[in-house]
Amino acid sequence: MTRIDDLPIREELRGKSPYGAPQLDVPVRLNTNENPYPLPEPLIERITERVREAARELNRYPDRDAVELRTELAAYLSRTGGHEVALANVWAANGSNEIIQQLLQAFGGPGRTAIGFEPSYSMHALIARGTGTGWISGLRNDDFTIDLDAATAAITAHKPDVVFICSPNNPTGTAVDAGTVLALYEAAQAAKADTAGALVVIDEAYVEFSHRPSLLPLIEGRPNLVLSRTMSKAFGAAGLRLGYLAADPAVVGAVQLVRLPYHLSAITQATALAALEHTDTLLKYVDELKAERDRLVEELCAIGYEVTESDANFVQFGRFDNSHRAWQAILDHGVLVRDNRVPGWLRVTAGTPAENNAFLDAVRALKKENPIT
Repeated sequence: MTRIDDLPIREELRGKSPYGAPQLDVPVRLNTNENPYPLPEPLIERITERVREAARELNRYPDRDAVELRTELAAYLSRTGGHEVALANVWAANGSNEIIQQLLQAFGGPGRTAIGFEPSYSMHALIARGTGTGWISGLRNDDFTIDLDAATAAITAHKPDVVFICSPNNPTGTAVDAGTVLALYEAAQAAKADTAGALVVIDEAYVEFSHRPSLLPLIEGRPNLVLSRTMSKAFGAAGLRLGYLAADPAVVGAVQLVRLPYHLSAITQATALAALEHTDTLLKYVDELKAERDRLVEELCAIGYEVTESDANFVQFGRFDNSHRAWQAILDHGVLVRDNRVPGWLRVTAGTPAENNAFLDAVRALKKENPIT
């Protein structure tokens, strides 16, 4: 049987594994940071109407530049992000992962490098590898915050072409303050002063769950600063696969140089537009999930676990002498959480109250079975 490594594959891909979380048939799945609430029926009906309209013209290519969708995304950002943006500032793609891929295709690539501060979203490094971009792993403090001095020194030494800042950070849940972002942005531009500077990407996939305001206002006057977002989390539309960015119009022009023609289907655009019509309803679920997240933090601490401060819809908890063994023990109780290979820690998504109760029962049982875990 032919193996991947038997093929004439690129050397940097040999021996690597694809991204993915276990998809197991268990009573409670809290491992992929999904919104646990199904879309409300009025929204489902509106999606059906919009998709039916789009289906009448499926013999034609979709709007290549997704003008209506980007206009509505700009309106949503302007209303909720604390800063006015327009159509020219916004670009959309198939999930925030394609946004990241397009940015690295345009600003990374062979002979260029990107840096992230780990543990963080592992797809940043994987997409960098896939685009031939060299990856530099910056470290975090023991509490998973960014050490500004160390991060600035790493940027100065390595002179990366792309800098990733995840806020709130996945898998730890920690947010990054505006002052730190601005300092890293300035360091990145100074390190590449002999060129046009470095692109700094703020990944705000979980920002709707944060105690802090969006960092969207920081893009003003900073053409090399990009904000990446998704509709998978707060909008409860993980199956839609819709991500978007906000940046200087020149960045939007740059990613259009590498995007595939007609990359967003008419069905995707129609569904996303329907969801944006129901923003207020969907964001009410966000308030419920924030309350459940805070309850998880409180209960986990009461049980005796350590918890990382979270601004997302998930909680990182520990510490375990063997995190994978603890993951299996929780799974044995019918609850699937995430082992992100952060030594000593696991991550749980905030689910419905009933799902969270099942999880808390499982970790109480784990603590009782093995008090030193």
